[in-house]
Amino acid sequence: MTDVSPEVSTEHAFMRAASANHAADHAPILALAGVHTHIGQYHILQGVDLVVPRGGLSVLLGRNGAGKTTALRTIMGLWHASQGSVRFDGRDITASATPDIAQAGIAYVPESMAIFSALTVKENLLLAARNGPMDTSRLEWIFGFFPALKKFWNYPAGNLSGGQKQMVAIARAIIEPRQLLLVDEPTKGLAPAIVQSLMAAFSELKASDTTILLVEQNFSFVRELGDTVAVMDDGRIVHTGTMQELAEDQQLQQRLLGLSLASHQ
Repeated sequence: MTDVSPEVSTEHAFMRAASANHAADHAPILALAGVHTHIGQYHILQGVDLVVPRGGLSVLLGRNGAGKTTALRTIMGLWHASQGSVRFDGRDITASATPDIAQAGIAYVPESMAIFSALTVKENLLLAARNGPMDTSRLEWIFGFFPALKKFWNYPAGNLSGGQKQMVAIARAIIEPRQLLLVDEPTKGLAPAIVQSLMAAFSELKASDTTILLVEQNFSFVRELGDTVAVMDDGRIVHTGTMQELAEDQQLQQRLLGLSLASHQ
């Protein structure tokens, strides 16, 4: 039997650990494999394969009814996959309860915003701060791209405009650091000026440590924001790639999203 010196053993162990850490840094933060979701008698997701890279902003596009919201709700455990797997940060969360998924590091902003209208902006954010008092520096960071929240800090959230309510919903989700932020249709029904404010906010957010998966139908909103994109149709992923290649290919936009040249003018 050959003896191995402690120095060599330690060096090899360090190299193995460094290699494992390097692999973890480059592994996707979220991966859905062959996911099927039934809601009652309806077969909504029909074998979804979706990979979200770690860092930056990924976009899930598709026409109304394609299954985008169902995909987010399945990730969050609000509806459970009947087949396939959902893995977050290397961990299988397919059958996990929603509170456990949130505790693991995923925040979700649903299309309905889901804020407490009778509570003030401050109270809404305090409820979302799971670990005690809010971090003042993080709060100031949020005010940096949502200054309206500071102005209306002690106002009932139900008295705010639709765009301001959306800001409250997003701020609630990120008041504490999260690894992954899921946002469903943030621009729906908002005025163009508010949409521009949200675009600036997401540009700031994507530069932070939080990975973002954004569901949208508004292609003009996400074409400048997205790094990677997946397109859903009829409960399946029908295209994946970079946002740049989709933004530059109008024929692909027409085929996948029904967009025409006139929609860009």
